[in-house]
Amino acid sequence: MHLRGRLVHRIVPDDVGRRVSVRIRLPDGAFTDIVGVVESWADHVLTLRRRDGSSVEVAESDIAASRVVPPVPPRRRGGRPPETP
Repeated sequence: MHLRGRLVHRIVPDDVGRRVSVRIRLPDGAFTDIVGVVESWADHVLTLRRRDGSSVEVAESDIAASRVVPPVPPRRRGGRPPETP
């Protein structure tokens, strides 16, 4: 079964400071996703800060789809629950 979805670009420059998911078109025609906080949006280039601290610059023209996503949930304390025998 093949499902086709519409790619929708939903973020705007006012979303600086928010966490977003951006699907970009690669030079070979494939797509990849980047999730991060929009740090800046100037001259048609977005700078996204990933969770690992790295930053990525994305040209607006490469964006195929985008949306605002919820903040990263806080980590749970205490690790994994004990296993029952």
